[in-house]
Parts: sequence; structure tokens; C-alpha cells
Amino acid sequence: MHDTTETSYVLRLLPGADLYISIKNFVSTHSIEAGWIVSCAGSLSAYSIRFANQKEAASGKGYFEIVSLSGTVSLNGSHVHMSISDSTGNTIGGHLMDGCKIYTTAEIVLVASDKYLFTREKEEGSSWKELKITKKQTPH
Repeated sequence: MHDTTETSYVLRLLPGADLYISIKNFVSTHSIEAGWIVSCAGSLSAYSIRFANQKEAASGKGYFEIVSLSGTVSLNGSHVHMSISDSTGNTIGGHLMDGCKIYTTAEIVLVASDKYLFTREKEEGSSWKELKITKKQTPH
């Protein structure tokens, strides 16, 4: 009998690392086909976020706390959202893009499962590739 496994990963990004590219590279290095971000605590010196229903990302420089990071990750495409706050507590959030530079740290926990395969496919009614979840067959 084949038992499915979930594997927990913890990574810490150092100053200057790109948050999105680092996650993408980690997923690739560990051949993650179906994973999700559990938590992240950290800070940025620059952000690049695509807000709802916008084609282009908004960006800025300064000092920002990462107050949330969530989403699905896969070799076949990831979908990650982030919220950040500035020095006065004003908070913005949206789709994580390349260009989010780590200020002091990003401490990320993610989980991967061998039970599923996540892919992304174009669907009618959406201009984006949406998540398709396939349950893997277990050998008898």
C-alpha cells in the first residue's frame, strides 16, 4: 500500500533576494508538483504587486513588513498573494510579482504533497490560467 506524504519545508531568504524568484527556484530545486505556503514573516525594501484586475504591477521602494503570504506552488505554475504594510501601518496586497526585494529576512514555511498534481489551464470566463487539481493514482 502506498501512503501519501506531505513534506514540510522551511527556508530563510537573505537581504537582497527576490521573493518570487526565490520561491520559484525552491519549488524547482525540490521538484514540488503540489504545494502551498503556510506562513511567512519578513520585510522588503522594494515591492512589486499586481492589484486586482490590473495588467501591470505597482511597485515601490522603502521599508515594508510582509504581513501575509499565501498561495499554491508547483513546477507547473504558482499563484501567490502577498500583503505588506509600511511604517505607518498602511497595508496593500495583491498578486506577488518579480521585484520584491528582501530587506532583512523572509522566513517561509511551505508544505508539499505527493497526493496531487497542480497544473494551470486557461478556462472560459477567465483571462488567467487557473488551478487544475489532479489526484494522483496510487499503485495497488
